[in-house]
Amino acid sequence: MNAMTRTPAEISATTETLRSIYFRTERDQMFREHLDRLLQRDEEGNLLPQAVRHSGNAETRGVIVTGGPGSGKSTVIRRNLANHPALSAAAGADQDHYLFLNFPSPATFKSVGFEVLRATGYPEISSRREAWSIWSLCRYRMFDQGIKVLCLDEAHDLFCNDRRLILRGLKSLMQGDDALIVILAGTDELRDLIRTDPQVQRRFSTLALPSVTPALNGPDIASVIAHYCGKAGLEPPTEADLVDRLMHASRYRFGRTLETAIKAIEWAMKHGATRLNVQHFAEAWAFDEGCPLERNVFLSPNWGAIDPDQPSGLIAPTRKTRKGKAQ
Repeated sequence: MNAMTRTPAEISATTETLRSIYFRTERDQMFREHLDRLLQRDEEGNLLPQAVRHSGNAETRGVIVTGGPGSGKSTVIRRNLANHPALSAAAGADQDHYLFLNFPSPATFKSVGFEVLRATGYPEISSRREAWSIWSLCRYRMFDQGIKVLCLDEAHDLFCNDRRLILRGLKSLMQGDDALIVILAGTDELRDLIRTDPQVQRRFSTLALPSVTPALNGPDIASVIAHYCGKAGLEPPTEADLVDRLMHASRYRFGRTLETAIKAIEWAMKHGATRLNVQHFAEAWAFDEGCPLERNVFLSPNWGAIDPDQPSGLIAPTRKTRKGKAQ
């Protein structure tokens, strides 16, 4: 087939279109199950923007969502909050009843409070104001704005400083007449950080987003790539082990797998290809990873032994049994 010429603007527009496509998976259902159990229902079973109360109507509960970088946890949470019939104005609620925040690292007890106030449109206040006074103002502000669910993204970074204060602060947000549902999203270490305070830990259920695997997710990922190719005007790839290599290169994380595929398609479009192939994945991945040829997961015949997170030039060591035999 003849090469296809695309302008930079066309390539950029197509790439943004691909990134805007959202594929619902079992991970969405898992998150909704954790979230919906925290909300009250009316007599017909419809969800309400009101938190279920515990401990004699004194406190609420929350959810911890964990996963490695590129697992897609932020996207799952954002999409499901934005499409929640009881919490999102876009999905039928009377207004948005949730607030999704991401903090620059490292965060402090005060900076978290300032960010909540900024996000709710509160006028700037003095940095000399005491931290607990700021948090009290945050509670009032969110109550006044009708916020019922507060989601803190990259929450593991909240504990770089002021860990005990932030743990106490989270507990305080989930107590009293204006208590909130709190969602914390972060890396796997977040769960361990929360466990350092049993009183905070008992208030949260935990959703660890599963890794993707060729056996369970391979056909779906292949279908996603084919869909992307259709949007980009490309023929889909035909290499039998491409999806397996893609998952390995992406650390078996869902969001990273899709992003790597989009980058390969962008590379193919820039080079006038009419069919996506493994070489496009190899070149796009090498551009990001800076790896030598022999460590390129998409080109090496021994790709399964390559650890993408090892320093350049190192191969994942062969595991040995207690008897010294290689596995």
